[in-house]
Amino acid sequence: MASGQRIFAAVVPPNDAIDHLDDFLAPRRDAAPFRWTRPEQLHVTLAFMAHAASSRVDDYVDRLVEALDGLPAVEVALAGAVAFPNVAEGRVLATGVRGGDGLAPLAVRARNAAVAVGIEVDGQRFQPHVTVARTGGPKVELTSWVRLLDTYDGPTWTCAGIEVIASHLGEGPRRSPRYETLAEIEL
Repeated sequence: MASGQRIFAAVVPPNDAIDHLDDFLAPRRDAAPFRWTRPEQLHVTLAFMAHAASSRVDDYVDRLVEALDGLPAVEVALAGAVAFPNVAEGRVLATGVRGGDGLAPLAVRARNAAVAVGIEVDGQRFQPHVTVARTGGPKVELTSWVRLLDTYDGPTWTCAGIEVIASHLGEGPRRSPRYETLAEIEL
């Protein structure tokens, strides 16, 4: 779709939370040939839109601002482990989000705002997480990695806003996505 964009609404952890997780992962990265997520790309996706017409993105941001009005800030922390699609046949390793239930209303409103302006949203069930690595190939048994990451408990922070981000596939280092923040919305 030439006139479309790949966008998502996300909670981006503050630098101290990202640095804490990065410090935990740094000595472990060489132990697995995963494609590790760069620290500047860590986020909790609330709504993903693979093909947002460029002409509707501003409408989406406006609708999202309205939809989030009045919602309180949420206390969260990165903690625990998640594997997708499952531990035995993993392709994605992620950390969970302590207090992530408080992000569910943000996800619902971010998704509803997209639908209201005619943008199709990925229909996956919302499970708050931050992807830290992808296997980059066949499914991998991730039990030992999940056990390790399950010990992680990061610092608590106040989620006081979300970002709308464009993902430009293949434009980042080693053909990874390049992210571009289109809007920052405060709660």
